Amino acid sequence: KIFVAMGYYDMATPYYAVDYTLHHISLDPMLLRNFSTGYYEAGHMMYIDEKQLGRLRTDVGKFIDESQRR
Repeated sequence: KIFVAMGYYDMATPYYAVDYTLHHISLDPMLLRNFSTGYYEAGHMMYIDEKQLGRLRTDVGKFIDESQRR
């Protein structure tokens, strides 16, 4: 399982690059189900903004819980 957290205003990694890559590398659809993503109103260090840190914490917690159930 892989969770990718991305910032809308990230100047280091192009916006939407992960989604684009995942849909253009011809992975088996069963493998694609192992990826999940989260977008945050911040750059690549979304944890600096307290509001986004809270969202990130919630999303990572949900990812961990769901990963353990499957």
